[in-house]
Amino acid sequence: MAKRTSKNTAKKTGKKIARKAIGDVESGGGEAIRPPAPTPMGDLLGHERAVATLMNALGAERLHHAWIFSGPEGVGKKTAAVAFASLLLDPSTGPNLTGQLEADPDSPVQTLLRAGTHPDLRLVIKELARFSEDATLRNRKLTSIPVDVVREHLIRPAALAGSMPGGRASKVFIIDEAELLAGAAQNAILKTLEEPPEGTVVILLTASEDRLLPTIRSRCQRVRFGTLDDRAMASWMERPEAGPIRALPEHERAWLSQFAAGAPGAMLRAAEAGLAAWHGLLEPMLRTVEGGRHDANLATRMHKLAQERAEVVANADKRASKEAANKQAADDMLRLIASRWRCELQAAAARGDNDRAEAVADTLDFVTDCRRHADSNVNLLFAFERLVSMAADRFAGRAHVGV
Repeated sequence: MAKRTSKNTAKKTGKKIARKAIGDVESGGGEAIRPPAPTPMGDLLGHERAVATLMNALGAERLHHAWIFSGPEGVGKKTAAVAFASLLLDPSTGPNLTGQLEADPDSPVQTLLRAGTHPDLRLVIKELARFSEDATLRNRKLTSIPVDVVREHLIRPAALAGSMPGGRASKVFIIDEAELLAGAAQNAILKTLEEPPEGTVVILLTASEDRLLPTIRSRCQRVRFGTLDDRAMASWMERPEAGPIRALPEHERAWLSQFAAGAPGAMLRAAEAGLAAWHGLLEPMLRTVEGGRHDANLATRMHKLAQERAEVVANADKRASKEAANKQAADDMLRLIASRWRCELQAAAARGDNDRAEAVADTLDFVTDCRRHADSNVNLLFAFERLVSMAADRFAGRAHVGV
């Protein structure tokens, strides 16, 4: 359990601490990786049960030191984790006039958090390997979170005293995409979870909780985050962060809404990646396949779009590796296909067409197989060609023979 540290932080030290925080970040080489600015806990949309769990924990005498926030990608797990951390770290956190816990928005802690320079809130992601002093680590494929990143950015800092004591926690570490923790990395953080340094809180964010070791899961409080309902999504669409989506043509907004299925983050990423335009280009060829006929150009076009997107990402972000960008682009393409076929499955089930529903369900399994092949470094064009061929055969009512 994380113990509350002593309340001895003075506002007059804010400027001095701010300079120290920025210097520490820059000297570590990870200045480009900062947590997002916190959203007030009361402004989180669609996660009433999860928020209630976290607020109850904040009001408890002793706070659990390890948490797993699980749920689909893009539903707001990181937003909730940063909001939770902002209340944990701030000595000003207390009940407002309605009895809800909140922090003084003008406190030194909140000022640093908004700037992304609070020294005691750390976001642990695989891209931190790019800033390592170890050339081998810097040059490796960024498809997992290696143990050296965990040692440098969690285990060692956790053993140090917090810079701004007085809150319910003195240090908070957020591990994003925790399912990507390598086996050695998961084993390495076990001791921190078993015997946490005083005031340390660790939050693991994951869309695949089953990929975490049972020993990790058993040491964490688990909070589930689901997709947002239509009302919550409509409210989110009115927020400033949804501005780029509101600026799109209506047909693209409609497609993105269907694709995201209640995940604002997925909607933003799909818009940035241009997935609605992808769908427009691929739709005629997909219809051919869904009619049980082969299209010789579909797999090639899918591969070309994914490769072009991966190159854009790798060139735009010095932290990104080409391998990780390729994997993300392939995953985006397969999500697009799966989203379309899930809608087809729902339509077939609604009209009572069991044969069609079974065929579409099988094609969704083919998408899962294709994703596994892509993750195993099978040639992506070959994986797409196999998917398209198998899907066309299954939609035609034929069993696919061979690979």
